[in-house]
Amino acid sequence: MRNILMTVMMLIVVALLFSTIINDADVGLRQKIKAKGDTANTNVLNLNAGP
Repeated sequence: MRNILMTVMMLIVVALLFSTIINDADVGLRQKIKAKGDTANTNVLNLNAGP
C-alpha cells in the first residue's frame, strides 16, 4: 500500500512539474520553442522573397 501511495505522489509531482515548466502559456518551454520557430520561419520566408 505504501508503494502505491509513493507512486501516485510521484506521478502528481511529475504532472505538476510538466505543467509549470513545459506547458505554461506565458513563459513555458513550449511557448519559447514556438516563438523561435516563428522567427526561423519568418527568416526563411524573407530569404525566399529576395531583392
